[in-house]
Amino acid sequence: MRLFAGLRERAGASELELELPDGAVVGDALARIRGLTEGVPVVMAVNHEYAEDDVELHSGDEVALIPPVSGGSETAAVLHVRVTDQPLGLDPLIERVRDARAGAVVSFLGVTREVDRLDYEAYMPMAERKLAEIVAAAVERHGLCAAAAEHRIGTVPLSEPSVAVAASAPHRGEAFAGAREIIDEIKAQAPIWKKEEGEWVRGTTPQRRP
Repeated sequence: MRLFAGLRERAGASELELELPDGAVVGDALARIRGLTEGVPVVMAVNHEYAEDDVELHSGDEVALIPPVSGGSETAAVLHVRVTDQPLGLDPLIERVRDARAGAVVSFLGVTREVDRLDYEAYMPMAERKLAEIVAAAVERHGLCAAAAEHRIGTVPLSEPSVAVAASAPHRGEAFAGAREIIDEIKAQAPIWKKEEGEWVRGTTPQRRP
């Protein structure tokens, strides 16, 4: 079982071995590690998907414990997502969402403020998959022409961006709504954690989606 952020530090390891009987489900695994998760609302991800307590576990599954973290239209849409340890730039993201059908392009940067640095950690394979699901869902729901999202991990100094979003649509209302949904869902669903002044920032517990 993979561990991240505060749980990784609490356990003193990035992975935890559990022996479970055949037919064990997610709830059984969570019960075994209750001492580790005490006081921390968590969900379990199985093969990069948030899983309900009754999901059966099998040999070979990739299992991760997710603490609170800091999902096609009729016309083809351009989607771009990336999780990287490199600095983010807004101009390249805006270029990715330019479209002849679009009358509006909305962008957003989330930057470090008030402290010298923030440190981010991600469950990389799942983080990029979740970003892709979030962007695709926003494109579908708001009729976007294109959308893109990037998140930085590692150390992000004061005034530098940790997350960047861009969305284009025929009209400004859809572009604003789509960009806002993307950033809100990234904050709520992507397995990415933020440490500020030596403490992991308490965020929201991801919701299991059907």
